[in-house]
Amino acid sequence: MECLSAAYALHCHFVRSHRKCHSLSMMGSTPTSPCLSSFFSLRLKRSLALKKVHQVAATTAVDAGAATAVVDSRSGASAPLKKVLVPIGYGTEEMEAAILIYVLRQAGAHVTVASVEPKLEVEASGGLKLVADTFVNSCANEIFDLIALPGGMPGSARLRDCEVLRKITSKQAEEKRLYGAICAAPAVTLLPWGLLRRKRTTCHPAFMDKLSSFWAVKSNIQVSGELTTSRGPGTALEFALSLVEQLYTQSVAQELRDSLLVTAEDDHSKEEFNQVEWSLDHPPHALIPIANGSNEIEIVTIADILRRAKVNVVVASVEKSLQILASQGTKIVADKSLSMAAESIYDLIILPGGSKATKKLSKSRVLKKLLKEQESAGRIHGAICSSAELLQVQGLLKDKRITAHPAMLEKLACKDIDGANVVIDGKLITSKGLASTADFALAIVSKIFGHARARSVAEGLVFEYQRN
Repeated sequence: MECLSAAYALHCHFVRSHRKCHSLSMMGSTPTSPCLSSFFSLRLKRSLALKKVHQVAATTAVDAGAATAVVDSRSGASAPLKKVLVPIGYGTEEMEAAILIYVLRQAGAHVTVASVEPKLEVEASGGLKLVADTFVNSCANEIFDLIALPGGMPGSARLRDCEVLRKITSKQAEEKRLYGAICAAPAVTLLPWGLLRRKRTTCHPAFMDKLSSFWAVKSNIQVSGELTTSRGPGTALEFALSLVEQLYTQSVAQELRDSLLVTAEDDHSKEEFNQVEWSLDHPPHALIPIANGSNEIEIVTIADILRRAKVNVVVASVEKSLQILASQGTKIVADKSLSMAAESIYDLIILPGGSKATKKLSKSRVLKKLLKEQESAGRIHGAICSSAELLQVQGLLKDKRITAHPAMLEKLACKDIDGANVVIDGKLITSKGLASTADFALAIVSKIFGHARARSVAEGLVFEYQRN
């Protein structure tokens, strides 16, 4: 890919090719998400007005006249709706984009995803296709409370070369409004624009040498005035939560953190029972079925990590269209329809969460047939968050030890393992949800390829991988 530095490629060996200046440490795990709108409603004590705003923010593009108010959970006072711009381009890192969009919308912000390309549909760095709400040109006269740049290569270079985005972001910085960048974007995008002057800054380890040695720091999250920077996909959740805290309040960010099941930095707990080998004598083929309402962070994180590990991943839609609208309004284009994907045999089938999507997936005769055949043939299958319910309906959880979102466990008549983020039982793997998605995907990589490859993938993500 153009603009991909040799340093970045080497560092990601298994990849496809407040307001005061201070450092914040990141949580070691990639977040756990609420996949169920019914289960995962933010426990922010907000009014029905906020919920309505939330739905609008998740499904609409730029609304120049948006002035809807949100209510602070502590004071009850109304405040203008926060407006956020997340630009994307060819080669944008999909995990970073999806996490930013999801978390900020979950917090109640009106997030506009804007393409710097000639088309709204953008192929991200790992091959997943995202669809923007609008073109960045239409945002030129907008005022945003926050501009957040995802990284990735050549995505960061595509953002850098967009003159309209440069002007928007430069004005944002001049007027002392919040802006942030993650991964390659601080060094590749903001630095050439002159927006890192006299700012403590961090970025992906492969690009640290581009930053001024005096101002560069190695923290996972760095806040310096209006600027917030971070290191990579593995720190994206903490990056997004830091931005929420600055947009709203610390209490709002903490309540959101709790609802996402974000745990302690060193909590990568995994339990395994009935241990069997998952190694294969051929390149693995994986199927990720999706539907409207699937959790975007879980879709994107699982697909991205498995592809980094050299798994051939097919994302398949059960909808009439390849494009689906994920749980927080992210538009994702599948590789194939499920009916076409069903013509192949897969070494593993992984179900992302999302309560609405789980109901839709459970009605798919094609998927039910695939899952039955997968289990009877002794092949790998797994579920995260609410999707464990689908496996139970199919009788695939009988006598199995599992985990799922706490609200879902109450519905499942299974042997749940309390305290574990990831549980493996034979050829079945399950996980709690959003915040443990990276642990879940890396556990799959480790079982198939071994710990060395899982560790290498985690290093490229800037994610703390623990063998046990």
